[in-house]
Amino acid sequence: MFRECSSLNNINLSNFNTQNVTNTCCMFFGCSSLNNLNLSNFNTQNVTNISYMFGECSSLNNINLSNFNIKNKTFMKDMFDGCSFLNKKNVITNDNRILKLLN
Repeated sequence: MFRECSSLNNINLSNFNTQNVTNTCCMFFGCSSLNNLNLSNFNTQNVTNISYMFGECSSLNNINLSNFNIKNKTFMKDMFDGCSFLNKKNVITNDNRILKLLN
């Protein structure tokens, strides 16, 4: 959806309805200027593929995934691949399995 939006540095998705979404693979892949992302309202209950969702988001240094549910995810390969500034202290989550996906 936002793949390769390299100039995107800020986006408000607080009213984004993701209730029926099943695939978020590469959703923000290549958004190299994106530095702060709040996805706390994302409903990921039906999502099965979150691979490379934030891949190559090299400026991303804060992310709120407090409502992210990865319980039934089939594909999670390299969800944070290339997020060189992102580390465990910059990720807000209620699920420690998400933190394990960070390199």
